[in-house]
Amino acid sequence: MSTSNQATTSGSASTPVFAAQQTTPAGPPASRRTVKRKTWQTVIWFVGLLLLTAVVLYPLLWLFLSTFKPNSEFGQNPGLFPQAPTIENYGKVMEGIAGVPMWRFFLNSLILAVSAVVGTVLSSALAAYAFARVQFKGLGVLFAAMIGTLLLPFHVVIIPQYIIFNQLGWVDTFIPLILPKFLATEAFFVFLLVQFIRQMPRDMDEAARIDGAGHLRIFWSIILPLIKPALITCAIFSFIWAWNDFLGPLLYLTSPENYPLPIALRLYNDQTSSSDYGATVTASFVALVPVLLFFVVFQRFLVDGVATQGLKG
Repeated sequence: MSTSNQATTSGSASTPVFAAQQTTPAGPPASRRTVKRKTWQTVIWFVGLLLLTAVVLYPLLWLFLSTFKPNSEFGQNPGLFPQAPTIENYGKVMEGIAGVPMWRFFLNSLILAVSAVVGTVLSSALAAYAFARVQFKGLGVLFAAMIGTLLLPFHVVIIPQYIIFNQLGWVDTFIPLILPKFLATEAFFVFLLVQFIRQMPRDMDEAARIDGAGHLRIFWSIILPLIKPALITCAIFSFIWAWNDFLGPLLYLTSPENYPLPIALRLYNDQTSSSDYGATVTASFVALVPVLLFFVVFQRFLVDGVATQGLKG
C-alpha cells in the first residue's frame, strides 16, 4: 500500500515537469531575431541608397564616357559605352577654338570666380555686421529693402545696369561682373551672415568696447573668426555660381579672348555649320571638373556652415 502511494506521488510530481518541457517555445532567442531583423533593414537601406546614387550619378557617368565617343556615334549610339573609343576630343579641346586656347577660358573663369568669392565674402560680412550690431536710423527699413531684393528677378535690372556700364565704357571688360560683388549686392549671403551674427552673445562686443575697441576692431578680431563656417559657406556658393554664370558674361563680354568657360562652350555648337558634339561634351566635362574638386575639398566646411547654430550664451 505504501509502495503504490509512493509511485502515485512520484508520478504526479513528474507530470508538471514533463508538461513544462513540452510547452517551452522553440526557435532562436529574441535578441538573435532582433539582430537578424536589423541586418535585413540595413541591407534594404543600403541597396536603396545604392540605386539612388546610381540614378544621380548616371548623367555624370554618361558625360564622362561620352568624351571618348567620336562624332559619328552621337545620335547613332545611344548606349553608355562608346563603340570605338578615342581621345581625339581631348586634343581638340586643348587646342581651343576661335583662335583662343582652352587655358585662356579657364583663366577667365578663374579670375571671375575668385574675384566673386573675395568681393562677396568681404562686402557681405561688413553689411551683415552693420545690420546685426550697429544701431542707426532706418535700420529696419533698409534691412527690409535688402530682403525685398531677393524677390526681385535679375532680369528686371539688366537693362539699367547695361546702360550704366555702357556709358562708363566698361562693356567687354570684367568690371561689370566683378564690381557688384564688392558692393554687397548678394542679399542671400548678407541675410545668412546676419542671422549667424545675431545668434552670438553681445557680451564679447561690450567687453571689447570697454577695452577701447571700435567697430572695425570688433568686426576683424571677434566677429570674423567666429563666423568662419558661414563665410566658407558663402565662398563655396559664390564660387560655384560665378563659375557657372552664363547670362552675365553673355551680356557684357563680346571678345572671344574674354570669354569664360560657359560662353566658350557655345562656340562648339554653330547653328550655321555642323556642330562638334564630341568636343562640346569633352569641354563640358573639363569645365565641370574644377567645380567637382572644389566641392569635394570643401564639402565638410559646407556642412558645418549650414548645420551650425552659432554660439549659445
